[in-house]
Amino acid sequence: MVHIPKIDLNLFVVFDAIYREGGVTRASERLHLTQPAISHALSRLRTLFDDPLFVRQGHAMIPTPVARSIVEPVRRALRTLEATVTETSRFDPAEAHKQMALGVHESLEATVLPGLMGRLVARAPFIDVTAMPIERRQLEARLADGTLDLALDVVLPLSGDVLHRRVAEDRLVVVARRDHPAIGIALDLATYLDQSHVLVTSRRRGAGAIDAELARRGLKRRIRLRGQYYFAACRVVSETDLLLTMPEYDARLCSRQFDNRILPLPIDMAPIDVHLYWHVSTDKDPANQWMRDEIGRAFDAASFAPDE
Repeated sequence: MVHIPKIDLNLFVVFDAIYREGGVTRASERLHLTQPAISHALSRLRTLFDDPLFVRQGHAMIPTPVARSIVEPVRRALRTLEATVTETSRFDPAEAHKQMALGVHESLEATVLPGLMGRLVARAPFIDVTAMPIERRQLEARLADGTLDLALDVVLPLSGDVLHRRVAEDRLVVVARRDHPAIGIALDLATYLDQSHVLVTSRRRGAGAIDAELARRGLKRRIRLRGQYYFAACRVVSETDLLLTMPEYDARLCSRQFDNRILPLPIDMAPIDVHLYWHVSTDKDPANQWMRDEIGRAFDAASFAPDE
């Protein structure tokens, strides 16, 4: 039987650092400890788990299956302990030194980051933000292990360990060049289907949301170009007769660069809800709470908030 009072919890901080950094040297730099101190802690961990935990491969320390199996529970426990301690302490954004990681799709970066950073520059000079791409299959794990503090995405089927709230509502619109020869005052469904289209997606194949809705109605459009970014797609549209279906807010941002028309989508589609996600272990963390509020205000300032 393992006696918890005899375990030095700092050992798990060292374990997490070695796992993140892939080596003793970088872990010592991360924790501001000497390499012998890190090596000694690793030796104690190996005794505790009766497993090497990390094996050297070239210049890297590769985690063993045991290490991989315990890393997320260890990280959740560390974050819970940190939240418990900070929950009772005063959080002052004007004095706090902190790095916050926000998972966000490229299309939402232009929506939320300008307003958010404007607020942080004025109110929190020592809080830095790293915007990171989202892998939806890994989102819950990344929130749990602390790789991400918060994330912005559409509604996702996640467990009760991930909390969320709606921060924005958008809708799909159609973008076309100003002098498109087939479009007059309005865009009807027949004209929409008769044109060629750009689809912005991170996937190499498969339909978009609008294509699924069209298929449900027995309709289909032709995709001439699959692209990765709305900004590039808007430029393509400005120089061709291709049409682009995209969220309205992004379309209005891009229209500042390109003189494209923004037209209603000629088919009824449900609104696009944007949700803010965080792990239950950080729900009462003052810094996380504060950042959630700041992100919400950034959307409000962008006139992008949902109607409650």
